[in-house]
Amino acid sequence: MNRIREWVSVKIVKAPGKMVLLGILVANLAIIGLSGFVISSLAPPSLENSGFWSSVYNTTTMVLGVGGVESVIEDIGEANVIYVLCCIAAIIVGMIVFTGAIIGYMTDFISGFIEDADSSSRKLHISDHVVILNWNTRAAEIVNELLYKGTREKVVVLAGDGRDDILGDIDERLADTLETGLKNKLTVIVRQGDPSSAKQLGDISIQRAKSVIILSDSGLLAPGDKGNCHTIKTLIQVAQLLSEGDAAGNQRVIVEAEDDWTLDLVDTVIQHKSRKGSCSIVPVAVNRILGQIFSAFSIMPELNIAYSDLFSNGGAAFYTQAAAQPLTEAQFVTGYLDSHHKAVPLTIMDGGDGKLYCYFMTDREQNIQSGGPAPQSRAFQVSLNPDFEIRDKHILILGHNSKSAAIMEGFEAFREEWKKDGAEVLDIVVIDDEANLAQQGYYKQYPFVKQAIAADIFDKDLICDAVGAFIGSGGGGDQCVMILSDDTVPDEEIDADALTYLILVQDILCKRSASDPGFDQSSVDLIVELLEPKNYDIANNYSTNNIVISNRYISKIIMQIGEKDALFDFYEDILTFDEPGEEPVASKELYIKKASEFFSAVPEPCTAAELIRAVYRASPGDNKSVVLGFVRPDDTMTLFTGDQAAIHVSLSGEDKLILFSDH
Repeated sequence: MNRIREWVSVKIVKAPGKMVLLGILVANLAIIGLSGFVISSLAPPSLENSGFWSSVYNTTTMVLGVGGVESVIEDIGEANVIYVLCCIAAIIVGMIVFTGAIIGYMTDFISGFIEDADSSSRKLHISDHVVILNWNTRAAEIVNELLYKGTREKVVVLAGDGRDDILGDIDERLADTLETGLKNKLTVIVRQGDPSSAKQLGDISIQRAKSVIILSDSGLLAPGDKGNCHTIKTLIQVAQLLSEGDAAGNQRVIVEAEDDWTLDLVDTVIQHKSRKGSCSIVPVAVNRILGQIFSAFSIMPELNIAYSDLFSNGGAAFYTQAAAQPLTEAQFVTGYLDSHHKAVPLTIMDGGDGKLYCYFMTDREQNIQSGGPAPQSRAFQVSLNPDFEIRDKHILILGHNSKSAAIMEGFEAFREEWKKDGAEVLDIVVIDDEANLAQQGYYKQYPFVKQAIAADIFDKDLICDAVGAFIGSGGGGDQCVMILSDDTVPDEEIDADALTYLILVQDILCKRSASDPGFDQSSVDLIVELLEPKNYDIANNYSTNNIVISNRYISKIIMQIGEKDALFDFYEDILTFDEPGEEPVASKELYIKKASEFFSAVPEPCTAAELIRAVYRASPGDNKSVVLGFVRPDDTMTLFTGDQAAIHVSLSGEDKLILFSDH
């Protein structure tokens, strides 16, 4: 009965017109069936067309034809009065049902019912659904990620206003997903209302939801606001409702926090709930995470390719399972490599709930327990370069966004982790407008920022001269130009500055390549951030191979955390370089390392199973490395998912390994 009730509730919201039509058909069938039963019960035995189904047919004829009584009454003058009256009543009911007054009333009722079907005032009976509160530029990506779950999913959105715009965003984003069969597994309901209203939260059955995502709605903030009180208010209300006795329990609440003030308040709510013995609130520090991601991408651009796949439900991904017994990381990885070969073991971490969790990379969770030891026909070995160091990085940053400070903090953490005998490993030039440079103190607090050039987007000559000087400086290390998209501008100006910078930089690179035959344009990595996915094709026309749609990363992380909150600590660990002063190295990250530099000699052709195990055995005990895959110079990537013994690997010196290691 609960399933039928839920089905009816969802269908009333998603297709109210069809449900009204179904109701009319059922009501008419019931009237005709009841009339047929009564008439067949009262019909005289001598009637030729007697019986229930004959009476149903004759009743239908009388109602629709407003007549035809002679088919059920042989002699109206001698028939039973009650029998005659029942037939006449059936005819009259048929006439009344189709009179103009009733049709007008029903039309008005049906119109009102359809209009009100998905409003905030109607209770939605639903369970095991995902609730999204508020709406922003990342929300449509969250909905899109659910397509790849492989199961039927239900999403309920409750946002303050702009319901039609939200539906448009969802339809447009889902239209980009070609797998039509996937779309049929996703039901999305959008409600317009107050996300902090207890009544409206109750009306979307939040107590029965499997996870709740509270997004940061910048549209609710006034200019100059230093925190998001609306997020905190919504969180408090949600936490209260989910802790009540009739709640399903164990729901995860994921909260976006774009600033430190909001993040601190979220932590305070978490502590309060923890003291009461129940807490499944996970804060996502949006700017901090994106800042770390961007700093890592500018240092190792191929991470953009790897993370795009690994943070998605659409392909290879990270998974976690509770450990069956206490283990060290070395025991876990070694034991798993000896007994399985369809998933890559990564690490083991304390989940904060008294349990240890094992982490894996694979394309299907079922692979973690399937498959025995990898077949071995030879003793395959590799030789690692004991003096490996990441090459010096020369980075040019064009523009700014709200994550600029977090990006610099990521650079600082990387610098502290990889500094060589006090020598600088980073050399950064920033080109930005005067106002933002002044707000950031011209980045003087960061010794690796060698120059901050004040230039407005319209200062074309100044920008081109500075970019040209950077590209021509060489320096013996890796060069990267990173273009940031300002996320504080009005919607109609989103990505405008980033695309303008992209045109200028590509023009400079092309002219340099034409004038200097010895210049390799691919030697300068170009990374451009986009906030609006619709602008991807525009940027791609300028041959940049590292387009970062930043909102997608947060959306993918949120969805995966929503499924298994034990992934939160893992993501926080791998996306964050070790803090300055942490000794020994405290956490693992994903690194991109060129094969000719990582190995003393590039390995001969082998299988993925052989390479993974040989690298792990050869790496030192204080910096064990697990190979996840590799990236070719043309940016094609291979991740070691599925049967590792069936993946054949032939590396060149220019290929770059994707490694999970401490350093």
